[in-house]
Amino acid sequence: MATLALRNDEKIGLGAAVLLHGALVGVLAMQTMRTEVTVFPERINVSLTTEVGLEAAAPEPVPESRAAVAPTLADNPAPAPEAAKPEPAPRVQPAPPKPPARTAAQQPAPTRDRSRPDRTPPKPATTPPKKTAGKTGGAPRIGDDFLAGKGSSTTTTETRAPAQVIGATELASLRSAIARQVKIKWQGRVPQGPDSEKLVTRVRFRLKPDGTLAGEPEVLGATTGVTDLNRNQVARHREEAVRAVKLVGQFKLPFPVPADKNIFTIVFDRNSS
Repeated sequence: MATLALRNDEKIGLGAAVLLHGALVGVLAMQTMRTEVTVFPERINVSLTTEVGLEAAAPEPVPESRAAVAPTLADNPAPAPEAAKPEPAPRVQPAPPKPPARTAAQQPAPTRDRSRPDRTPPKPATTPPKKTAGKTGGAPRIGDDFLAGKGSSTTTTETRAPAQVIGATELASLRSAIARQVKIKWQGRVPQGPDSEKLVTRVRFRLKPDGTLAGEPEVLGATTGVTDLNRNQVARHREEAVRAVKLVGQFKLPFPVPADKNIFTIVFDRNSS
């Protein structure tokens, strides 16, 4: 029987394979003997929103709010607080006394009406109560003055839930209300002419907390989109933009303008009319 002769390189490869397989068996044996449990980190939620507030801007709820007061009472007045009723003591009812027996002389004489069984006594006339029309513009409670309120308390002067910080959403709502009112005044005042739709003017102004202008509006920088055809309309475009802001007078805003965020800039062009 012939024997297989291995070359030196084959002997080296066979020995390396045996060693590696032995090492692999040893590693697998050690893995089965381990008792440690791998703890994976908890998942985190990632927000992909574009508007992120670094400070909390949610309204701070108040424990109670004042009740509205007016000289007239509303159709649905606020119910009065119920007082605790004391429990009545048990009463012992005395036995009713027995009526004395009437004699024949004490019996009342039959009258003419009572002698007729088919006649019933007349019923007293009743008048229906008058229905009063509900009053409008009243309040749940009556008082000498008009006082606003959204609750039912009579011991506090709080009428709303204030917010600690004005967030990005509140500022966007404020700017939208301002731009909407300026746009109404800008309509019909846009200069007309060749290339007038290319003119763009920026106006900056400051508002007081009540929505009125604090100073004169000013044009911010130079008007862009100027060409040889609309160059003579630039001055009027800038004047009408400032006049549109001043014509609003007092802005109607959802909340008072914060003192640190009272500067606004409006872009005037053909698309904003």
